[in-house]
Amino acid sequence: MKQHLVVALLATFMLPTPIPVQAQQPTKMPRIGFVIGTGDAKSPGPQVEAFQQALRDLGYVDGKNLVIEYRYAEGINERFTSLVNELVQLKVDALIVTALPAILAAKKASKTVPVIMMLNADPVAAGIVDSLARPGGNITGFTRLSRELGGKRLELFKEAVPKITRVGILWRKDSVGLDVAFKEYEVAARALKLQLRQLTVQGAKPNLEAALQTAASEKTNGLVVMADALINRYAKQIGDLAIKHRLPSMHEQARYVDAGGLMSYAADDLVLFRRMAIYVDKILKGTKPADLPVEQPTKFDLMFNLKTAKQIGITIPQSILYRADRVIK
Repeated sequence: MKQHLVVALLATFMLPTPIPVQAQQPTKMPRIGFVIGTGDAKSPGPQVEAFQQALRDLGYVDGKNLVIEYRYAEGINERFTSLVNELVQLKVDALIVTALPAILAAKKASKTVPVIMMLNADPVAAGIVDSLARPGGNITGFTRLSRELGGKRLELFKEAVPKITRVGILWRKDSVGLDVAFKEYEVAARALKLQLRQLTVQGAKPNLEAALQTAASEKTNGLVVMADALINRYAKQIGDLAIKHRLPSMHEQARYVDAGGLMSYAADDLVLFRRMAIYVDKILKGTKPADLPVEQPTKFDLMFNLKTAKQIGITIPQSILYRADRVIK
């Protein structure tokens, strides 16, 4: 009996002792905040879709190895600050902002969160970065230089529609920075001997019908639409109203021509938003925003909608059509 007991005890001591296994901690996925001036969750727009595809091409899949927190301001300036602050408090690894009020809010909210911007104007002149080559601080990104192209747009507009003499500039009165941009158009208009008429709208629901009705009643025979986070939401309505009043229109973004506007001269937004994904990749891999130059377009696209030209009864000269990058027939 004693012998059996000794054997049993020896067997017990000889059993392998279980080694405690530390629970593996799940890898923390990087989190990106994206504040979008226009669009909404159901229809974010082609720019956001181009960004998403470029991320997938780089190996990032939202929800698997990356989390993207989208916030939509729907063109309402007052929302930008709270949306930016909310994402900063979530401790995002990078923050994307695509409107001047959001960029200014991000600059104020954090000096450490990497910020990738998309801006219409010159970010140095706007006081956002120190220089394009070496932005300094935590903000870098892209500029469309839309605000610096006012003179060129009017030149092309006059060439495409030689009969224009009185141009209405449609812009949002309560938008940040558009008053400076309007002055760019004023300088160019004097050189081209064009009369300018301000067509201002304001508020979350701009009265575009009244603005274009005023233009038509005052014998305005050309329309320039200044891009803005809120105005962009109404590209189709603006196109329809311009056709209704038989107004040739020039635009600062190609999306308006797709929606029925006559022509545009602008940087290719899809290219810029694809490049934005590359900047996200670089920042997630450790590059500091201060070491990433603010990129500006190397090319601007001229686009026409010949369906619209036919509807409003004008013929675009072949001499300028030959130079177009894209033509809707």
